[in-house]
Amino acid sequence: MRLHESDIKTREVLGWTGLHLFHHPASSCSQKVRIFLNLKGISYAPHLVDLLTNANITEYYLGINPRGLVPTLVHDGDVHIESNDILTYLEGVYPDPPLIPPEFAEEVATLLRHEDDLHLDLRSITLRFVAPSHPPKSADELERYATTGTGTVGGVPDAHREKEIGFWARYAGGGISDEAVCRSVQAFRKAFDEIEQQLANNPYLLGDALSVLDIAWLIYVNRLRLAGYPVMRLHPRLGLWADTLSTHPAFEREIAIPPQFAAYLEKQREALAAAGRTLVSVCSL
Repeated sequence: MRLHESDIKTREVLGWTGLHLFHHPASSCSQKVRIFLNLKGISYAPHLVDLLTNANITEYYLGINPRGLVPTLVHDGDVHIESNDILTYLEGVYPDPPLIPPEFAEEVATLLRHEDDLHLDLRSITLRFVAPSHPPKSADELERYATTGTGTVGGVPDAHREKEIGFWARYAGGGISDEAVCRSVQAFRKAFDEIEQQLANNPYLLGDALSVLDIAWLIYVNRLRLAGYPVMRLHPRLGLWADTLSTHPAFEREIAIPPQFAAYLEKQREALAAAGRTLVSVCSL
């Protein structure tokens, strides 16, 4: 989705030339776009937005993306938000190699919406089982989130930002409950069951050729694995598909875990196991 000029308060980006990507290394949506760019062989200027220090809700960044989400693409002064819309836009500008085949464009759009519907579920699972020590946003930070930037997308007040603020307010108020996180896990289990069937006779989600759908769902499978979801036991074809894609250089360098985070993740897993609070135990998988 391309923003209107009236949505943007950080006006400097309107004069930028070339392709610029605001992203965070561990953001699932950022990983998706970077893999897409890798497969296309497209060069871009990266701009790190540190989610761990809430750089996404600063005046500067909310002046670029009023929703405070990553990634954001700036292409010759035009600002594009929402990862799946960014991918669709890039496919139109850089059609080779095709990752959204024209004959599947409508089907891909529908399936990407289904994938996007699970984004808050992914965040809930991440906060419970991958980064359980992630601090909640303070009341001051939530207030800044709500009042900084234009608050508009497409020139009209943006309800999506209110949804984001509501999520973080609930997280600050009580974390992610067992009931809520297990609903999210079951939503993924249902989606993964469907993909398991799709992979019964095809190497990729659209048949014989790699597509944007493989990128999008590989990112989700990878995150669920980090959370302790037993992919190979419950969905063996999906697990093998993910193993194969994960070794592709375009994917591998974007989902690789830095040593420092790997050590943190191992400690979190040990603590959850000792407390009997792993994903498998909490959600009876």
